[in-house]
Amino acid sequence: MKPTKQLHQKLINSCKKQDRKAQLALYKMYSKGMLSVANRYVNDLFLAEDIMQDAFIKAFKNINSYKQEVAFGAWLKRIVINQSIDELKRKKLITVSLKEEVYNDIQDEETWEVDDTVTAKMVVEAIQNQKEKYRLVLSMYLIEGYDHQEISQIIGITEVTSRTHLMRGKKLVKEYLKVTNYAEGY
Repeated sequence: MKPTKQLHQKLINSCKKQDRKAQLALYKMYSKGMLSVANRYVNDLFLAEDIMQDAFIKAFKNINSYKQEVAFGAWLKRIVINQSIDELKRKKLITVSLKEEVYNDIQDEETWEVDDTVTAKMVVEAIQNQKEKYRLVLSMYLIEGYDHQEISQIIGITEVTSRTHLMRGKKLVKEYLKVTNYAEGY
């Protein structure tokens, strides 16, 4: 695979030489965005800060394994997502595996329509207010773009469970948005 041209290649090269100033510069560039990513998964700002810090430490420790196949930000984001999921696993994310016959009764809509007054910010807020198992699948599927096979492999649930959590999570988000819109007079 052809290496991707990097916007901050000089900083990345300096980080490979353990240059602390370069590490700090990259940290300042990416920390806010990576904190947001971690917080989407764990829904706890203090825990998200710890995860982000650990992800940067891991990234700088393993920066020589970065082969420029993707943008540095995407590589770092993947580390943050994995750190977030590992933390959720440590917290023993409780999921219920459903039997295949239950899945046959579920119609998973691939399109998701919401009212015109609903903003992206409102949807993200609604996702953040869901139970952890739904929030995790909703974030990975709708925001990060993972498919059910990838989600099942990453968090250790079946594809059926991933689909079910997505379907139920979407339903809960829609209900949340209706109540919020009604309460705010939209």
